[in-house]
Amino acid sequence: MRLYPGAVIRQAREERQWSQEGLCSGICAVSYLSKIEQGKTEASSEILRLLFARLELAWYDDEKTLLQAKELTDRFYEAVFSYDSVALSECEAELSAQIEHLTHCTYAPDAALMRAFLQKNAALAEAFEQYFDNRRLALLRLIQGRNGEAMRLYPCAYLSLMAGVAAYERGESYTHAVELLRSSYEQAAANGEARLMLLAQMYMGNCYCNQLNIEEMNAHYRIAIKLARALGDSKAIADMQYNTASAQLETGQYDAAYRYFSAVEAPSVMGLHKLAVCCEKLGRKEEALAALDRAEGMPCDYPPTELAQRMCALVRFRLMHTDYLHYAAYGEMLLAVFAECRRNLPIGYASFHLPWVLEWYTATRQYRLAYELSRDFPIKI
Repeated sequence: MRLYPGAVIRQAREERQWSQEGLCSGICAVSYLSKIEQGKTEASSEILRLLFARLELAWYDDEKTLLQAKELTDRFYEAVFSYDSVALSECEAELSAQIEHLTHCTYAPDAALMRAFLQKNAALAEAFEQYFDNRRLALLRLIQGRNGEAMRLYPCAYLSLMAGVAAYERGESYTHAVELLRSSYEQAAANGEARLMLLAQMYMGNCYCNQLNIEEMNAHYRIAIKLARALGDSKAIADMQYNTASAQLETGQYDAAYRYFSAVEAPSVMGLHKLAVCCEKLGRKEEALAALDRAEGMPCDYPPTELAQRMCALVRFRLMHTDYLHYAAYGEMLLAVFAECRRNLPIGYASFHLPWVLEWYTATRQYRLAYELSRDFPIKI
């Protein structure tokens, strides 16, 4: 990072179409400026101050600024790699407060990487790639979605977890996803990183949840719930309870799933969607419609509200038309939702709708499409 100022100076000089001689006259030798710009030498604070002043650029190299920048970046990387969301939020607030100084000092590449990570925009940091060590470069690769390369650059529990989560969401190989998550858990356990241990166990359970392997799902969730209780993470526990009930719904355990979804005090749109499906399967039409009425117009954090409402509309259509398989409009709605789920969401959302898609293809005698979908769909249940 200490060689970064030379690149700033060179870029600013070239933008102004100044020669090296014109910039450094009375400050330093041309050969010395050339080495600074090429990153071959680290300039003194006095030389840098004079060069930046001539370029009329702000540059902060005082002890207080550099100390604050170092402390912030150190805490940021610790928060990221330990998956500490509270500490990360604090870093985000401090980054906003210090952004003027951070972007005009030797920690500017770190500031760009922090902004890229927080805003999920890799382009903000790509220009600084040449100044990154392996840890920083791995984080950039993660933001770019190049998970395997990130792990190779900087093997650690966090990056193994992120690669495992990505493999889980794609659903292409749950065996590989579980291997990555198990590796994350073991690395986290060796370092006493309890939150990463929790997430690795939870996502291993999620992998088996998507495959409707209830026994393996429960085995991992039991461990994850113990960790969540120790950490006071009620949201993680609620997420696992939701997933368990969803798996029960998909495996025909409608009464068990209904007991859960009907008892949730403040259900989300997707919770009401699942309740409606439970009631649909149990012949509770009026209760199903009441759940859908509650969901109508309600915003949804995830998936996007518009798509969540379309999922609910599919259930409503089936409830209102006992012969729904005779309506082309139903098939169009169903296939559009299914395609969008496959394209934009973790594979579990499409998997949930798969039985209805196969039902539609079969009812409309599109047997080849039904066969090819069953053969090619990533999740084999």
